[in-house]
Amino acid sequence: MPAGNARWSFEEAFRLNKEIPIAPVHDPHIIPRAEHGISRRNISKPALRVLYGLHEAGFRSLLVGGAVRDLLLGRQPKDFDVATDATPEQVRKLFRNCRLIGRRFRLAHVMFGREIIEVATFRGTGEAGDGDRHLVDGRIVRDNIWGTIEEDARRRDFRVNALYYDIADFSVRDDVGGMQDLHDRVLRLIGDPETRYREDPVRMLRAARLSAKLGFAIDPQASAPFAELAPLLADAAPARLFDESLKLFMAGHALESFRSLRQHGLLAPLFPATARALEAGDAVLLDMIEQGMANTDARIAEDKPVTPAFLLAVLLWGDVRELAKALIADGLPPSLAWQRASHRTVTEQARHVAIPRRFSQMMEEIWILQSRFAHRTRKRVFRLLTHPRFRAAYDFLLLRQGEGEDVRELAAWWTSAQEHSESDLSQSLETVARPQGDAPATRRRRRGGRGRSRRKKAE
Repeated sequence: MPAGNARWSFEEAFRLNKEIPIAPVHDPHIIPRAEHGISRRNISKPALRVLYGLHEAGFRSLLVGGAVRDLLLGRQPKDFDVATDATPEQVRKLFRNCRLIGRRFRLAHVMFGREIIEVATFRGTGEAGDGDRHLVDGRIVRDNIWGTIEEDARRRDFRVNALYYDIADFSVRDDVGGMQDLHDRVLRLIGDPETRYREDPVRMLRAARLSAKLGFAIDPQASAPFAELAPLLADAAPARLFDESLKLFMAGHALESFRSLRQHGLLAPLFPATARALEAGDAVLLDMIEQGMANTDARIAEDKPVTPAFLLAVLLWGDVRELAKALIADGLPPSLAWQRASHRTVTEQARHVAIPRRFSQMMEEIWILQSRFAHRTRKRVFRLLTHPRFRAAYDFLLLRQGEGEDVRELAAWWTSAQEHSESDLSQSLETVARPQGDAPATRRRRRGGRGRSRRKKAE
């Protein structure tokens, strides 16, 4: 760029560690196409169809939020959101493959197979009680007031998420200083942090998640209210917190998200039993959880299948283990103790973060199978090896090796068992003794009707 030119491109600012000139918030900073790195080649075709469709119909049409942020950082977005001055009803008239969703925030979803382009009308800054905007104890429960793009920018959460890519001239619009925050690698909230968190407490989780995903620091002013306001997360719908948990732990940055939650005191509102165990100094459980998170991140990086059930089972292991031990000490048979402990743990956790049945059932099976690894009689071994959850339970056993030598010996034995042929394994099991405390199987005599019939004939 020629000397004396006061405007630096975003790429040059990163390379030369220069500060990006940011206009006052009342005067938007427009970055022309030549001075930013966003290319339409990196925007999905469905998103471009929506952007151009709105533009050609005479509406303002801009890519917004995380997609713009990620494109400027050289990342490939997974989702593309569009902001416009068209109302949801006008969007629906333009696209036959559109449906309107939400009462709290009215949105249009334009569907292209499995890809959904979310289209939001510019939000206004009306006061509580104006039109269709309602607050309860400072928390937004409904907000469908339309406004200008300037108002919309100030309604967003973090400054890095308030950047717009305008399809009309391919420029990037920055009303609140988001470009500077990308350069500084910091997350700053728009507006007063305490007010914004009271409007929507889940924004605290979003801060932790984005910090982990982007490797950005959270601005001290943005993180200062966490300690006082974290309990407000209890007011969020458990189903919504489950969705947020998926974003935290199933997007390839689970380990850093977990550490961010702990660092900022946000783990307890989501997983109170886990937080209590870690606060009590359970270092073995901490190592197990972090290894499970790291393994999940590695599988996602390798495009291998993952399930939230496994990570949730890891997170809650300390609670279910101690509860099962207590029930066994009270005289309950081990099999029944593990069933009850598993069910109670899931039920209690669901009060905070909802867990769909398809996942909770798998979690309970993984936990219950841990107690069966010690039973190495022939019948039980082959039954366990063919169990549909064996692989997940075995991977879970490997994570538990820090609990002691007995668990490490079990993990080694079951690893070896899978390497043997069925006949060799069967022969080796003939000499394996039944574990202590395992009640011998008793064969009950079947009393069928045919025996009584024969006796009657003999009489």
